[in-house]
Amino acid sequence: MKVLITGGAGFIGSALVRHILNSTDYKVLNVDCLTYAGNQESLKSIEKNDNYSFAHVDICNKNDLKRLFNNFKPNLVMHLAAESHVDRSIDGPLRFLETNIIGTFNLLDEARQFYQGIPSGERRKFKFHHISTDEVYGDLENDVDLFTEKTPYAPSSPYSASKASSDHLVRAWGRTFNLPIVITNCSNNYGPYHFPEKLIPHIILNALHGKPLPIYGKGDQIRDWLYVEDHAKALLKVAIEGKLGETYNIGGDNEKKNIEVVNSICEILEEMAPNKPAGVNLYKDLIKFVDDRPGHDRRYAIDASKIKSELNWYPEETFETGLKKTVRWYLDNKIWWERVLSGEYKLERIGNK
Repeated sequence: MKVLITGGAGFIGSALVRHILNSTDYKVLNVDCLTYAGNQESLKSIEKNDNYSFAHVDICNKNDLKRLFNNFKPNLVMHLAAESHVDRSIDGPLRFLETNIIGTFNLLDEARQFYQGIPSGERRKFKFHHISTDEVYGDLENDVDLFTEKTPYAPSSPYSASKASSDHLVRAWGRTFNLPIVITNCSNNYGPYHFPEKLIPHIILNALHGKPLPIYGKGDQIRDWLYVEDHAKALLKVAIEGKLGETYNIGGDNEKKNIEVVNSICEILEEMAPNKPAGVNLYKDLIKFVDDRPGHDRRYAIDASKIKSELNWYPEETFETGLKKTVRWYLDNKIWWERVLSGEYKLERIGNK
């Protein structure tokens, strides 16, 4: 099995690359243009694996993608490359449209041409797996409903609108060009190697430095939290066992308000990092409520019953066990996040292998 993974130096992508190489004998080609969130230091543990190779390529470059398809000849494409931060999409939407829409089109078009060139008897081995988000569904108006695979799309931000567009493109290429596709939509991920601008690592690192812990609005926004390694296992299972043309929602069964998440981090840090920065009595004293961002969705919650019943996947981590593992990882991997915060990680690029 040859797996071409886009965005494999990102948070979820690197977890997927590590999982595949540590649990299978598949060959993996990681395609990443190494924007600010792409960090090859998240792949140190597998970079010397004989089944791993890396290509510093932007999915907006069709010629480079064509070369990769022709040379690597993948059986499976797993597409994770995307701009993904909502705040950044509000400040600069164009990059999100370029990467998430045009980039996905380029990948689909090259995959289609490659697929059509495969001998008909071998086409059944090929699959295009598009990895998306629950944010394409918008938000839930109450505390009871859940996002299912049939929930209508109602994106709220430039980011989620661009991801919704990419989902529609993938389905269109499946319907019009008979490209064998499968789509997954996941809830909020957390875990090791998460870029520090995201909520959980941002709160952990700010607390360790005695900085304010900013929370939008009243902190009553609800998210379903999924441990990234559970997500990686689900992605591989869908890629191998998922039915063509189907969509699978992947969630962690862990609905939490943002204020609950921040308070939980503070409690864990009291236990794991009792030696606080100067002037800090309790970590929770650093909490600061700030103006809410425009169009902020109130609640996301995934109904993951389909992937559970059809593919027998279940999350292994509860929010409590996963969050403790996450906090412990950041405490034990200071060098990794210090190099991210300083920008040093951008200075070293591992060449193609």
